[in-house]
Amino acid sequence: MSKYGRKIANLTSVLGCIVGWVCIVLSNTVNIMIAARFLQGISIGMITTLGPVLIGEYTSPRNRGAFLMTISISISIGVFVIHTMGIYINWQICSYVCIGIAIADIIIVILSPESPSWLAEQRRYEECKYVFRYLRGDKEEEELEKMIAATIVTEVYEDITTHDNIGEKVNNSVRYVKETVKNRTFYLPVFIMFHVFAMAQWSGINILTSYLVDLTENLVGSESDIALTIISTDVLRILSNIVGLVLVKKMRRRLLIFVTVGINLATLIFISGYSFAKQTILLQNDYPYIGMLLIYLQMFSIAIGALPMAYVLAGEVFPLKYKGLCGGITTFCMSMNLFISMKTIILLFNTIGFSGTYLLYSGLVLYCLIIVGIFLPETKDRTLLDIEEEFRGKKLTVDCSMKNI
Repeated sequence: MSKYGRKIANLTSVLGCIVGWVCIVLSNTVNIMIAARFLQGISIGMITTLGPVLIGEYTSPRNRGAFLMTISISISIGVFVIHTMGIYINWQICSYVCIGIAIADIIIVILSPESPSWLAEQRRYEECKYVFRYLRGDKEEEELEKMIAATIVTEVYEDITTHDNIGEKVNNSVRYVKETVKNRTFYLPVFIMFHVFAMAQWSGINILTSYLVDLTENLVGSESDIALTIISTDVLRILSNIVGLVLVKKMRRRLLIFVTVGINLATLIFISGYSFAKQTILLQNDYPYIGMLLIYLQMFSIAIGALPMAYVLAGEVFPLKYKGLCGGITTFCMSMNLFISMKTIILLFNTIGFSGTYLLYSGLVLYCLIIVGIFLPETKDRTLLDIEEEFRGKKLTVDCSMKNI
């Protein structure tokens, strides 16, 4: 997306997704199914990096948080639709539906403009001005002028792209990497987003999406209506995302993270304690409504805070020059946290039990929350360039006329 543009990268990711679904529909062996999932994994990795960046560059500072929150809403709706269809419809029909959605995505991407930030970085200033005004009108000319002024290509980058000698290209690339990793606007956002994504992945969302049956049987009982629990939890996730969309317009990012992740942290500890009490003589009777309440509260706290806020911040904190690189690194870190979390859930359940697993998760979430609280600057209603300047060490002044929290 840095070299060829956000639009080409977006099209590539959707095409990879379509090929993956077609392979699933036509698969008659396990190997083809694995190859299909591999292609879809690549596509998901690409769009996870690209989506927040593109929305962040499209939208104005005051509306950016709400638009970025729609990523989580879209994911929640997708999870709800797939879970519901998976209960009642053949898996191949589900695949055809997903292919249709992806084709609609391609049409939307083709009709969408290129990112004005990328156009400015490529020194295509007239196109940049046209697209910027097309997306936002003519009331944010100051941000447009600052963005164009900030897109001067460094001498190091010019050296890398202009030298014909392979040895010189390699040497300059190494020098460029060394200078990049020492840059505060590069390593600080990466460090912060590593912990933000880790906080989201260890919040318990993977248990709720992939092991909800096990969780329900442990907290509620084996006689509960599993299908109803899955659908109702997915509906709650969508509604919580919508509430989060409203709150992200009203509350500062840091406050919203502390409140929602704090609720999530308390829920993890309560579930750990309740599960432990059920397995011992401390709680001799079953209270299924308490178990369901804890499941719903956990989903509410995640869907309103840790998970959507990860996408919101991913669209705000990366500097223009390193968006692709920062996004790729943090998406890799998120994927590794997802991979480790998913592959260890059953192992943890079998070794330290539900109570121990949730207690471990609460410790990881608490650590990430402390790190985010220390290093994350406030980003609400700030331009992307202002946020980048703060990462350089320049303190931003708070607009006293703002009436939001």
